[in-house]
Amino acid sequence: MASLTLKNVKKIYPHNGDDAKKAKKKKKADEPEKKKVNLQITDKGVVAVQEFNLEIADKEFIVLVGPSGCGKSTTLRMIAGLEEISEGELYIGDRLVNDVAPKDRDIAMVFQNYALYPHMTVYDNMAFALKLRHTPKDEIDRAVKQAAEILDITQYLGRKPKALSGGQRQRVAIGRAIVREPQVMLMDEPLSNLDAKLRNQMRAEIIKLRQKINTTFIYVTHDQTEAMTLGDRIVIMKDGFIQQIGTPQEVFNHPYNLFVAGFIGTPQMNFFDAKLVKANGKYAVQLDKLTVELSEEKQEKLAKNNVAEQDIVLGVRPEHIVLEAGIAGKVDVSELMGSSVHLHVNSMGRDVVMVVSTMNMTGAEVAALAYGADIQFNFPGHCCHVFNKETGINLEA
Repeated sequence: MASLTLKNVKKIYPHNGDDAKKAKKKKKADEPEKKKVNLQITDKGVVAVQEFNLEIADKEFIVLVGPSGCGKSTTLRMIAGLEEISEGELYIGDRLVNDVAPKDRDIAMVFQNYALYPHMTVYDNMAFALKLRHTPKDEIDRAVKQAAEILDITQYLGRKPKALSGGQRQRVAIGRAIVREPQVMLMDEPLSNLDAKLRNQMRAEIIKLRQKINTTFIYVTHDQTEAMTLGDRIVIMKDGFIQQIGTPQEVFNHPYNLFVAGFIGTPQMNFFDAKLVKANGKYAVQLDKLTVELSEEKQEKLAKNNVAEQDIVLGVRPEHIVLEAGIAGKVDVSELMGSSVHLHVNSMGRDVVMVVSTMNMTGAEVAALAYGADIQFNFPGHCCHVFNKETGINLEA
């Protein structure tokens, strides 16, 4: 199969029409770069992807994740050859493919909208690319039936796409891609058109598929649950820039900045204006009347970075907050989710979200966490994330 390397890849959409005339006007020397819809506007055009650098190992499963408009699908389309690379270099294996046609890159792409031929059977849809290559009939038959067996769609080979459900059509689209045995498999939000239950099933199917075929996967999604469950590594993007690259556990436990911390994790991380203090050589965070000493691991990282006492943004995940003596609050919303209850608590003039396990609670204790209940909460030092108030960067980074 193949590794991929993206070196300083950039995508610029040129100005046209009135924009071009405006772009030709001379810019004052001290005029800052303009931004529109969070994307950088230059004399050359709108910069959709900025200095994208990534090394993808052979057979690795990489997920590009971020909000709509962050540049993840544009990056995928540049890898596929469907978008021209404005600057930088793209290698598949050792081959520079910037100017190589999509059909010659040995990649396959699965789209969000399936893109099946409605007049063809499932078998013919899956066999179509191989027929264009003039592959022998017996090889086509073997490849299609093998892919159908892997995806559990053998019984649908004689049907037309209109006779299939959304999940079955998506399996056919994936099957059409894998029969080609591509070096790289690209997937652009393939599950976004499915309902929640089917999305969960298809996510499991993609995990199984990954074990059965030897290829490199690059998967685009805005759903961080998909990113966390599928990827060997996650690339988190915002406004065309990479914010962090790491394993699911790394980006969850050690977010590089406030954006990553808020984007990864459901419900979203709580953020507080707090103070980082140092007493007797130990770092602690002060919030309201509560002082929490940080864990040894965090002490070492902050000391290594020679971090001074300062005002910070403190991040604490909802599932790491505990109902113990500490900061006072009043329950605004109580959502019983079965094994846990999600509380929205008014505290310190803001909304604090916490996830409380009901495993060791009686029915009366759960019922007591209703609207208007007075509670107190706390959090352990090893669950605190401390961010620079000005830059938003994690002070442990």
